[in-house]
Parts: sequence; C-alpha cells; structure tokens
Amino acid sequence: MNRPTSRRTVLTAALAVAATAGSASSAAARSTTPSRTSPAASTVDNHFWHTFVDWHSGLGAGTRVVSGLRPGLVIGHAEGSTDYTDPHTGTTASWEYATWTSPVHRSAVPATEVIASWNAETPEGTWIQVELQGHYSDATRTPWYVMGRWAAGDGDIRRTSVDDQSDGRSSVWTDTLSVDDATSGLRLTAYRLRLTLHRTPGTRLTPVVRRLGAMASDVPDRFTVPASTPGLVRELAVPRYSQNVHAGEYPEYDNGGEAWCSPTSSQMIIEYWGRRPTAEDLAWVRPELADPQVCHAARFTYDYQYEGCGNWPFNAAYAATYDDMRAVVTRLTSLTDVETLIRAGIPVITSQSFLKEELTGAGYGTSGHLMTVIGFTADGDVIANDPASPDNEAVRRVYRRREWENIWLRTKRYDANGKVRSGTGGVCYVYWPARPTPAQRRALRSFDLL
Repeated sequence: MNRPTSRRTVLTAALAVAATAGSASSAAARSTTPSRTSPAASTVDNHFWHTFVDWHSGLGAGTRVVSGLRPGLVIGHAEGSTDYTDPHTGTTASWEYATWTSPVHRSAVPATEVIASWNAETPEGTWIQVELQGHYSDATRTPWYVMGRWAAGDGDIRRTSVDDQSDGRSSVWTDTLSVDDATSGLRLTAYRLRLTLHRTPGTRLTPVVRRLGAMASDVPDRFTVPASTPGLVRELAVPRYSQNVHAGEYPEYDNGGEAWCSPTSSQMIIEYWGRRPTAEDLAWVRPELADPQVCHAARFTYDYQYEGCGNWPFNAAYAATYDDMRAVVTRLTSLTDVETLIRAGIPVITSQSFLKEELTGAGYGTSGHLMTVIGFTADGDVIANDPASPDNEAVRRVYRRREWENIWLRTKRYDANGKVRSGTGGVCYVYWPARPTPAQRRALRSFDLL
C-alpha cells in the first residue's frame, strides 16, 4: 500500500474537488494519426508508437530508427549538448542529446486524464526525458509537460517525476496529466509526445526506446459501477511475494512494507513471464534479506521526487528492462476486460482504494494499493495475489467479485472521515513478452495495446 500522505492521496483529493466544483514541434503537430476502436473506446483511448513505420512517422532531430523484432529509436548523431543539474544529488553534468517528436494523436476519447508510458534501454551513461503536450477542446494547447526523467539505473541521474507543472487549466500529478476542473467541459482532444535521448558527451552510447505512447481517458464520475457477468474460470500460476515481509528495509527506497505494493506486484508478473534479476544484479542487496528481487524492484522503480515506488509508468518501464518484455499503463472498464486478458494467459496489476469494510477478507483499508489479478473462481470471484499479506504463502486471496470490481473501477469514494475522495477508475499495468501467442496478440489488440 502507498503511505496515507503519498502523492496518490494528494491526487485523489484534488481530483475529487475538480469533480465537484515554424519549428520542429509545429511541423510534428501538423501530422495526425488515426484513432482505433477498442472495447473500451467510449472511455479509454490507447495509442503507442513502437513499429518501424511508427518511428518514421515522427520528426527526429539527431535520432535514428533501428529495425528488428523490436524496432527502436536511438541517437544517430548529437543534435546538441545541455547541462542538467540533478535536483536529487545537486550534481551538474553535460549531456549530448537528440530528440524525436511524435505526430499528433487525436484521441477517440476527449479526455480528462492522460498517462504516458514507455519501454526503453538506458545503458550506463544514458537517460531519457519524456514530455507531453495536450491539445484542448477550445483549440488551445498545454505547455510541454515533463512526464518523467528516467533511467533504468541510478548512477547517472536519479529517475524523477517533476512537480509544480500547471497552466491553470491542467496539471501534472507525478505521472498523470489531469484537467483541473472536469465539470467545466474542457477536455484534452489530442496530444503529442516528445523524447529527448541523452548520452555522455564524446561517446557512441545511446538509449534505445522501444515503445512510447499514452492512455487518454474520460471515465464516468461515479461511486458505484455496473456489475459484470462472470464469464471465465481460470487461475494463472503467478509467483507470490509479500511486501510486508520487507517492512523497515531500505529507508532510502521508502522503507519497504506497505510502500512496496507496486514493485512487489511488478516483480510477481515479471517472474511469471520467466524473467528475473541475475545474481550480479542482486549483489547490492543485504544477504540476510528474503526475496532480494523485491528489494531490487523497489530500488529501480523508485521516483526520487515522489519519494516512493508507486509511479505507474516507472513500474512499467522497469518491467520492460527485462529481455523481450513489453509493458504499458492503461485503464480497463470491467472485469470482463480482465477476463479477456486472463483467458489469454496475461495477468493484470490493478490499482484501487478502499475502506476495510469494503473488501471482505482483506483485513485492511488503503488510500492506494496495487495487487495482481491472476484468475477467477467458478463463482466469478476474483483470485488476486495481494502483496499486503503477512507472508508469501498468504498472498493468494479470493475477493468477492462485486466488491472488488467496484473499488477498482469507481472514480469517487468516501474515506474513513466521510470525505469524498477519488478512485483510480480502472488503472492497471499490463506486461507481456515480445513474442506473444496468437491468443495473446488478439487479446492485446482488442485494447489497442499492440
């Protein structure tokens, strides 16, 4: 679980108030990409650039497209150099850079929120910055917002979100661009993304960006959601890890325990797909600690500005650092959607908030928590690997379908003090291998994730 004073709580409060109250860039803006239709098209629009053709559709300045099973974007030549002072270390260093700006994507959903995610490789001596510019429904635009400064490691820069970004009509809350007042009718109708790839000057090093995109959404404002009809009986064999056995470990990465729900969930799914850190990767972890790979996941998802491991895109980016893995942040609209993925063998990491009495058998309440859906019982109830458990054996839980669906999909809820807060509205992480089966490809394509 995230801490009660976490950014997720601040975002929750802010959104609840809102719910109740001639350059290269311009050249890129003139291009458009078509919107596709998915089962969730009425409330969610997913779009990602990841093919050879996709990368060529954007406007590069110093970047080059590489082909192969997983085409990507690299530095072809340095377009310039810049100094970056890391706000978390105070160190100033010079970096060569190249940029790529996407075409404008016109969302099928005029959105109140947009969340970017990316898959990249950043060898030592490299890092990337991801920015997003939204187009408002009144034909104006947002500034370029920084959605993340990211590296797989932490030796060159400290991966970070950027606070205090707003134009008075929309704001970035760690990893989510949100319209400040959804009741105003203002929406984000389109967006474009800009990548800046950095490397140590005078070298031939380069990041490789394999996937970049975003999920735009306008989820109905509601305390309760329609009930879905059970349609699948299946359970996936997903490894089980408890976050609670790590309580008090590594204060520099938010102290383990309830703060590590997101990386613990991510590690379970990474290992479900047969990937895991090497012994060399784990050499930094104290040898007496159990499940050192969970500590590893916490360190390498940690957002130094947020001061926690709950940054959604950073978790997806971490998962994609493993060989031939892909990962996105998106929203689904019902447990029927989850069944589509589980049927194809793809587990789903979900984000939800609830009071103790709202989820029978959980034994706790939370202002924000990640768990993994791994299947469904014959009664349609949810089988979840819940990391908020006393030990690994206790991680597998069965939760009542109706309760679970509501706490995950609602956008408004009451906290323990009776105040209105907001829910995540179906936010989830989806991870899969670069060579999915035909059934997995069909399932992913039905949500525009491929």
